[in-house]
Amino acid sequence: MSEKKVQYKLSAKDRAKLKGLANGISQRYLLGKSELDEAFLNLIDKALEAKELIKVGLLQSCDASPREVGERLEEALGAYIVQTIGRIVIIYRPSKEHKKITLD
Repeated sequence: MSEKKVQYKLSAKDRAKLKGLANGISQRYLLGKSELDEAFLNLIDKALEAKELIKVGLLQSCDASPREVGERLEEALGAYIVQTIGRIVIIYRPSKEHKKITLD
């Protein structure tokens, strides 16, 4: 998977809106003790294209910190870290074909 660069930073207003939208998300993509491999990155890439805003949960067996996982997803997928709460990372990336969330 080719690395995609984040094109701009989210404003505080955008981040606040995304945090509010994330409150209603119950489904999480879980990462265990395996590293962020190509299969997991492909799964997250497809989820971001379909939903734009997702939660990635880190199981206790995961050695990486939530911030490290978020930064790796940012670099690999061109996504944005909206927030990290405990062992959960909230990730956003605008969809190319299924745009649902509009930011100012």
